[in-house]
Amino acid sequence: MTYWVKRFTLYAMRSTVSSKGQITIPADLREEMGLRAGTPVVFERRPEGALLRRGTQGVHPVDRAFGRLRLSVGVDALMDDMRGPRPAPERKRGRARAGRK
Repeated sequence: MTYWVKRFTLYAMRSTVSSKGQITIPADLREEMGLRAGTPVVFERRPEGALLRRGTQGVHPVDRAFGRLRLSVGVDALMDDMRGPRPAPERKRGRARAGRK
């Protein structure tokens, strides 16, 4: 028990909140966590305080998996199968005039 008390009080990494609400993460911790300038971090509220974790690069987990699914048929065929066939596109009648879009 004495070891843990000494470790917490003597070897705890400390920082102070600046007037702008900023803190400095101790160098040993930054190195251990692989935190570099621009690395996103996430703060989680916990009953005992706050937890700092490395964040994601702003990429949703679904976006990371996008394009990895290989289908036996095309997406249009799957959508037609689920929703029913699409109606044929309507055609415009008449001739297109020069200079008009």
